[in-house]
This record gives sequence, C-alpha cells and structure tokens, in this order.
Amino acid sequence: MNEHADVSPRRMRQIMGSFCSGITIITAATDAGPAGFTCQSFTSLSLDPPLVTFNPSRTSTSWPRIQEAGSFCVNILGIEQEHVSRTFAQTGVDRFAGVEHSPSDRGNPILDAALAWIDCTLHAEYEGGDHTIVVGEVKGMHAREEVDPLVFFRGGYATLHSSDAMAG
Repeated sequence: MNEHADVSPRRMRQIMGSFCSGITIITAATDAGPAGFTCQSFTSLSLDPPLVTFNPSRTSTSWPRIQEAGSFCVNILGIEQEHVSRTFAQTGVDRFAGVEHSPSDRGNPILDAALAWIDCTLHAEYEGGDHTIVVGEVKGMHAREEVDPLVFFRGGYATLHSSDAMAG
C-alpha cells in the first residue's frame, strides 16, 4: 500500500498528532453532581453569534450527562494542569477530587487554576463519524493573562511560554 494512501485510524492519529492543540476540560453541573472530561478537539466557530465547538467521542460516558444538563463550561488548561488533564481523561475515578472549582452563572464548574473558561449553552449537535460535533453558544468567558498554556503535540504534553510566542 502506498504510504500516502494509508488513512487507517492508527495513521490518522499519528498524522493529526502533528497539529499542536490546547487541552480543555468540558464541565457541567448535573443532577448527579459535577461531570467533566478532557477534550483537545476544541475551537472557536463563530464570532457573531459567539459559538465554539468540540467533539466528544460517541463512547463517552460523560458527554450524555453534560448534554442532558444543556449547558457546559470549557476550561482551557494552563501549564500547571497536566495532572488535571490526566485525571479527567480517566474512567472510574472521582475526577473532581482535590480540584478547586466554583460555579459559573449557569452553575457549571469553573476550574480555579484554568488559563481561561468559556461558559456555554448547548446550541447544536451533529454526527461526526465516531465522534459528535457539539456547538455551544457562548454566554460568559474570562482569561488569566499571567498563565501559560498546556498543549498536546505528537502524543504528549508540551508547553508554550508566552515569551516564546512574542519573540516571533
């Protein structure tokens, strides 16, 4: 097989890993308590109206709980939160244990140490292969300028310091 024609899931993951992305924790207040999961497939979609999008796996057990809540908070992780990303990616653990957070105006957990947060209501959902394409309408947001981002690149965590980005 021609190497360039290989679009297997393994090769897709390898190639897409070359795209550096931020790390987020999607959270919501649910009837059963706070829910959340690690998500790197997040981006801005529209400025007017203000929309964002992310893509949870169809096998996610957290997304149905958040979906039912009807609103969620996207917490963009900072450089000091690799452990939080790893915890929220696990199953069968109390993801919020030891993670300081406070409620947004809609009651969604805002992680205290997050680089930024974006509080949303569920705007739309679409099928996207083995994932769901979720669109959220932004209702509130905040960023901390003094925190550098946590990023994911080629299967591992990396850092990008603000001073590095300014030097270009």
